[in-house]
Amino acid sequence: MTSSFWSPVVGTLKPYVPGEQPRVPDLVKLNTNENPYPPSPAVLAALDAAVRSGLERYPDPESTALRRTIAGHHGLQLGEVFVGNGSDEVLAHAFQAFFQHADQPLLMPDITYSFYAVYCGLYGIQALTVPLREGLRLQVADLQAPAGQRVAGVVVANPNAPTGIGLPLRDIEQLLRQHPERVVLVDEAYVDFGGQSAVPLIEQYPNLLVVHTLSKSRSLAGLRVGVAMGQRHLIDALERIKNSFNSYPLDKLAQAGAQAAYEDRAYFDRCRQAVMDSREGLSLQLEDLGFEVLPSQTNFIFVRHPQRDAGGLAAGLRERAVLVRHFRLPRIEQYLRISVGTPDQCQALVDALRALLAQPA
Repeated sequence: MTSSFWSPVVGTLKPYVPGEQPRVPDLVKLNTNENPYPPSPAVLAALDAAVRSGLERYPDPESTALRRTIAGHHGLQLGEVFVGNGSDEVLAHAFQAFFQHADQPLLMPDITYSFYAVYCGLYGIQALTVPLREGLRLQVADLQAPAGQRVAGVVVANPNAPTGIGLPLRDIEQLLRQHPERVVLVDEAYVDFGGQSAVPLIEQYPNLLVVHTLSKSRSLAGLRVGVAMGQRHLIDALERIKNSFNSYPLDKLAQAGAQAAYEDRAYFDRCRQAVMDSREGLSLQLEDLGFEVLPSQTNFIFVRHPQRDAGGLAAGLRERAVLVRHFRLPRIEQYLRISVGTPDQCQALVDALRALLAQPA
């Protein structure tokens, strides 16, 4: 009955379903791709200082100090950097700014970050999905418009989620050349764990927008900071959307903490290397247990066991206080996405799986 008050679009939406965030004692939580390590001590010090003064004032609406730090980190200009309340908000602004072209579909892989399809529904954008090939790999040559059809743009996650497989930079360049008149959005949420970033291509390609997050490699999922980088005309469009929606997307604490995270490069390098080392060790252990493990350049792995149902394994792990992500979706319903934890967490996962696999199928 109360749905009669809704705007017509609301009933058509299929919202994104985030990973479960239960509060269970001693839970080994490997389902939401969070970093298993805490933020840099420099971040905590910056947050402490920010808390002590100025909270009665609005934060800098332009996040100037943070954007300048990010620009310096990547060798960009201040006007080539945009920040928002998590990369999901940045992506939402980008979909509004660049992909709302009447009767022109947005190209994307069929297996990718599911929020892309959600935004298409929210903003009335037609999605045209391209199937991944054998081994759940993307061929960028497949991301072409049908004959006689213009497209609104292209969005790819690189490395891809949930598969973890990355594209080399030459493939991104090919994609940019295939669509010179439309924006190609490259979502690099996981690039710091072994992928090749497209940021060095920004100067050469006016149609390239690169999106980053501080939730993964910089351990700041709780602060909600996302970044977009591209030539000035793209950033100006995002600023117009932002300032028509929320002029203050990043609060004072988020700006201070994010800036400190970028400035402590040594901690960042140690932390991401620890995750990559654990990822390789975990992959080998799961292969020893009979799992097929896709090659990953992220802080998670995507695996399946040829003799065991993925849903049953996920349920059995949950009973043992180990949480992983299982997607009941076509083509990937027999895969588990497992975030890389600390060495102890990874071992707890392996021990739980070994016990499950010892039971009759």
